[in-house]
Amino acid sequence: MMTHLPRPLLAIVFCTLAASLAPAQTSAPATHGISIANMDTAVHPGDNFYLYANGGYIARTRLPADRSSLGTFNTLDDLASKNIASIIEDATQSNAPANSDQRKIADLYHSYMDEAAIESHGLTALKPHLEAIATIKNRTELAHALGLSLRGDVDPLNFTNYHTPNIFGLWVAPSFNDSDHYAPYLLQGGIELPDRDYYLSDSPHMKDIRAKYQTHIATMFRLAGVSDPEARATRVLALETALAKAQLSLADSENIHNANNPWDPRDFATKAPGLDWQEFFRAAGLDHQKVFIVWQPGAFSGEAQLVASQPIEAWKDLLAYHLIEHYAPATSKALADESFAFFGKTLAGTTAQRPRHIRGDRFVSALLGDPVGKIYAQRYFPPAAKAQAQVLVADLLAAYHTRLEAVTWLAPATKAEALAKLATLQISVGYPDTWRSYADYRVSPDNLFENIWRYGLFNYHYELSRIGHPVDRKEWCMEPQTVNAVNLPLDNGLNFPAAILQPPFFDPKAPAAANYGAIGTIIGHEISHTFDSQGADFDSKGRVRNWWTPEDHAHFEAVTAALAAQYSTYKPFPDLSVNGRQTLGEDIADVAGLAASFDAFHASLHGKQAPMVHGFTGDQQFFIAFGQNWGEVIRPATLRNRILTDPHAPAEYRADTVRNNDGWYAAFHIQPTDKLYLAPKNRISIW
Repeated sequence: MMTHLPRPLLAIVFCTLAASLAPAQTSAPATHGISIANMDTAVHPGDNFYLYANGGYIARTRLPADRSSLGTFNTLDDLASKNIASIIEDATQSNAPANSDQRKIADLYHSYMDEAAIESHGLTALKPHLEAIATIKNRTELAHALGLSLRGDVDPLNFTNYHTPNIFGLWVAPSFNDSDHYAPYLLQGGIELPDRDYYLSDSPHMKDIRAKYQTHIATMFRLAGVSDPEARATRVLALETALAKAQLSLADSENIHNANNPWDPRDFATKAPGLDWQEFFRAAGLDHQKVFIVWQPGAFSGEAQLVASQPIEAWKDLLAYHLIEHYAPATSKALADESFAFFGKTLAGTTAQRPRHIRGDRFVSALLGDPVGKIYAQRYFPPAAKAQAQVLVADLLAAYHTRLEAVTWLAPATKAEALAKLATLQISVGYPDTWRSYADYRVSPDNLFENIWRYGLFNYHYELSRIGHPVDRKEWCMEPQTVNAVNLPLDNGLNFPAAILQPPFFDPKAPAAANYGAIGTIIGHEISHTFDSQGADFDSKGRVRNWWTPEDHAHFEAVTAALAAQYSTYKPFPDLSVNGRQTLGEDIADVAGLAASFDAFHASLHGKQAPMVHGFTGDQQFFIAFGQNWGEVIRPATLRNRILTDPHAPAEYRADTVRNNDGWYAAFHIQPTDKLYLAPKNRISIW
């Protein structure tokens, strides 16, 4: 997966903290192919390929106050945002009938933009929920309240939605053990800061963050009219810290084999005592469920023990604060501004929010993804564009097939399984064949709080309705207007939304070298996830199954460990390094996707020489286009956040993937004296 969205969805669309996909303000004039203006050819490519490809862009780009980062993805997101805004504007000017998709789009946008109504309704709508929390008298009622807070808000195979402030998170997906039916997965939760390290690290930076966070919690309580805010804030931070201690790290959570833990309801009382699980599941609407897959058993044991050992008042404070934080932008301007002041300014370094109408557009697109997406696909992704993109996908699949056939370290049986997995890979381009119905989602034109509350329940009930039913392998997990791409290992499938299949990544007028270096490497990246450190654990039907010989798996483990070690040497800050274990799956996909797309580019030439452009050979254009995928200017606070919470390496080191590719050395005449040089034996080649 390609993007960087570290906080839960609603927080992102409200505060726009993760601006890696925000519209660029300082881009060079449009070109077809590599951007010479974005380069710094005074830099030797063998010493710093990232600056060689992007130094011009980085030198002239200044981050506006409302951005935490700007990068190459911004050009696409700018276009997608304008298209979404046009769709919403048309809906607001239409006289669409009640309960139609267009009317929902118009009413939801209006509720977001009507700040007077938010001030009028917000606190009034919040208070009954706070009062319900305040009346909790015993641990059975606490378990009931915790169960009521459960939402379908996590996806452990998609880092953009990995984190939930609720004590646990629900994910409904094909079962590890029965890939033909949907199953409920339960995951750790309970913290508001981006990752457990924010609570546990002894670094001065993190201690300062925690002090400011405690002050922020107290301020949120005070603004919501809750008494004794300082004492409550102290209890909340202490309880969240205890929850963080019980949790697994992101790197450990990515181990699929450790995650496959089927528990029946009776197991919870013995394996995770301390929480009244029967009452929890009753409140969550899961009391008839026969089996759950518990992703982090140790965390469940630890967090359940905290339910029993920590004072009920502390839990009530935590539930109240999380409620206030989550609904702050729908409650009052004062709460919304304070929420941004901490999560936007302190955590991300962004000093101003995006204009409200842009936040409103993103909010509507996030909640009404398919209704907006259906119109987006009809207007902005014609059949010809889809057909062109499908040709590129077919070229990458063919290149990958050839590479797999040529792998010498795989036993015949393992290779046959790998080829079968590639052959059955389901690839969806542009938009889905069928669209989700929002008929049961009721939208008010003047009550944002209730719209968000109802959406949470609407989406949660949709997730519950799928449990036990046959898997729809053509269902998308993204909308056409999303600038991203994704691999779905439980479906053995890929999604390439329409919004990413546009310039500068995919440009029909650009030379083949640029297209294969840009969108081709992204397509190759997603295909490669099929065989990364997670994907390799799934077979062609999406089941968790070991299809490797012991010798093949040992080789795979050794070479991927070497790649993890390579990335762990990268140190963006004196006190913070990249975690090569955490980024391993994405690093494998970058290395393998680059190699496959390079092969596909050469195959597309049919033995001919690629044309020179601006004095660059075809191979040079290919690698420069790849490097320019990752051009970015980023605030230090945001970069720190990503290093701790993002399974992707920082942009600079993604561009440095080229140092593992023999073709790059030949294209730029890289020598052993160059800083990025790796001896052939140290270049990682997996697929």
